[in-house]
Amino acid sequence: MRRLLTCLVVFTIAADVAPVAAQVEFRKGPGPALGPFTEAVRVGDLLFVSGTIGTDSSGKLVAGGIGPETKQTLENIKAALVRNGLDMDRVVKCTAFLADIAEWPAMNVVYTTFFPNNKPARTAAGGMQLVRQARVEIECIAAMR
Repeated sequence: MRRLLTCLVVFTIAADVAPVAAQVEFRKGPGPALGPFTEAVRVGDLLFVSGTIGTDSSGKLVAGGIGPETKQTLENIKAALVRNGLDMDRVVKCTAFLADIAEWPAMNVVYTTFFPNNKPARTAAGGMQLVRQARVEIECIAAMR
């Protein structure tokens, strides 16, 4: 009997700490993907938004450099979040890739307007060639709840 009780206690403890497989959903954007990726992927209570650049509704990169590109990039991210029932206040982490790290201050001027309340954790890296000769690409993680 003692052995059975010990086994039940061990099983109960193991059941409490055993990881539950996170539900994964691949969520497509409104149009055809521009490459072999999904606009956003939900894993458990997190939504991972793919790297996004400042393209307009026709898929063309907006003109004007880092400021307009950052604004359009964040508008595109905002739209992806809205399609998934979220807003910018749910963003907990961003990674910004810049073609030229010297443009970081100008990117920040626009970036901060999209996060007036909660500032997500962020990483920025520069000095790299981005797809379509973009000046900035940003990816985000948002909390679903």
